[in-house]
Amino acid sequence: MTSTHSSRRDLAAVPAADEPIFFEFESDFVDSLRCIPMQVRYKLDTCGIKLKLPQWSQFDQDERSQLTQRPCQTPEDVQAYRTWLAQLIRDRCHVAAKDLPIDPQPEWLNTTAITTEVEEKAREAGVSITPEQWATLMPLQRFALIKLSRSNHENKNFFPALQEFGLA
Repeated sequence: MTSTHSSRRDLAAVPAADEPIFFEFESDFVDSLRCIPMQVRYKLDTCGIKLKLPQWSQFDQDERSQLTQRPCQTPEDVQAYRTWLAQLIRDRCHVAAKDLPIDPQPEWLNTTAITTEVEEKAREAGVSITPEQWATLMPLQRFALIKLSRSNHENKNFFPALQEFGLA
């Protein structure tokens, strides 16, 4: 499993489009892609499409794999990803894709401020994340911690993510 990062604004650090990124805490579903991996969730937030697990389940293995591999960094990539995914949702789920608001300054790109949710969830796990540690995380790692710390998310992978990222 590659534990690297991706960012729509840090193009020098983006892996090749054919080099999917999976975290160790996702290893229980990576082979089957039965769940939406963080790298795809990151791309969904980047391109502004909401994708629910039942829709993801309608895609075949190749389509899921393509969603992990297709680039989504440059404005052209983002638009192509969005267009392809919207068509895929129409074709497989027979509904129009739902828009997701795109944050022009997403929290995971902020290297100086740890979100309250991440701080609180880390504290519950007995971990204190320093601003220096937060700054050294890659955008996809910060994204994962932010998503895994949300109250509406199953948080079982938060502590394993902290461990994987060298924070616990």
